[in-house]
Amino acid sequence: MKKYAGSIFMLIVFETIAITLWLSKGNLFYLFNFSYIGCSISLGLFLYAKKVKHARSVVQFLVGMYMLLYLGLMSNENMQIEGFWYYLFTGVFEAATIHYAVAKIFGPLIFGRGWCGYACWTAMILDLLPFKVPQNPRKEKIGVIRYVMFALSLIFVGSLFLLQVGNLERIMFFSFLIGNILYYLVGIGLAFLLKDNRAFCKYICPITVFLKPMSYFSLMRVKVDKDQCIGCNKCRHVCPMNVDMTDNSRKRENGTECILCFECVESCPKKALKI
Repeated sequence: MKKYAGSIFMLIVFETIAITLWLSKGNLFYLFNFSYIGCSISLGLFLYAKKVKHARSVVQFLVGMYMLLYLGLMSNENMQIEGFWYYLFTGVFEAATIHYAVAKIFGPLIFGRGWCGYACWTAMILDLLPFKVPQNPRKEKIGVIRYVMFALSLIFVGSLFLLQVGNLERIMFFSFLIGNILYYLVGIGLAFLLKDNRAFCKYICPITVFLKPMSYFSLMRVKVDKDQCIGCNKCRHVCPMNVDMTDNSRKRENGTECILCFECVESCPKKALKI
C-alpha cells in the first residue's frame, strides 16, 4: 500500500476541501467540483504507481478540460488571474477566488507546483509539444515578464472597477476567451523558439507569482538519497523546469519550479529520488 500513499493522501485532502466548502458555503457544486478534481489527481497518481504510461497526461486532460470547457466556456467563469482579481474586488469568496486559494495560494504549501504539473489547461497542451527536455540553458533575465503580466492583469481589472465600466461579467468572459487564445499562441510559439515546452511557464505565466513563494515551503518534495546517488545528473538533464534534484535544501536551484512530474524519479538509474 505504500506506493499508493500519494494517491490516497491527495484524495483525502481534496475530499476534505470538498466537504468543508459544501457545508460552509451551502453549495453542492463545491462537493462535486473538488471531489472530481481530487478523484482525477488520485487516479493519475494511482496509474503512475502502477507504471502506466502517460498517467500524468490523463490527469491533465481530466482536470484541464473540465476547467477550460465546463467552468470556463459553459459556466462563464473566468478562471484566469483576471477572474481572481474580479471576485476579489467584488468582495465575494466564490469561483475563481476559491480556486486560487486552494490551487495556487495555500495549496502549494502541501503539493507545491502540482497545479502546473497536473491541472493547468495551458500546460496540458504545451506538454504535448516535442521539446519535453529543454534544449537550451534557462534564460533567467526574461523571467521578469511574469511579474509584468501579473501587474498588468491587476491594473486591467482594477481600471474596470475604477472607471465603473458596466457589464463586467461579460467582459470577464471575453477576457477569459481572448486570454486563453493568447496564452496558447505565445506558449506554443515560445516552445518552438526556445526549444522548451515549458518556456511559457518559466518566463510568461503570471500565476507563478503566487505559486513560487508558497512552493518554497511545500510538504511534498522530491528528495535525493545521497548514499544512493552516483552523481550522474540524469535527473537534472530530464527536468522540464531545470530543478537541481541533487540538492535537498529548499534553496536548491529552481527549487520552487518543481511541478512533481517525476521525470527525474523515472530517470534515476539507482532509484535514489523519492517523495
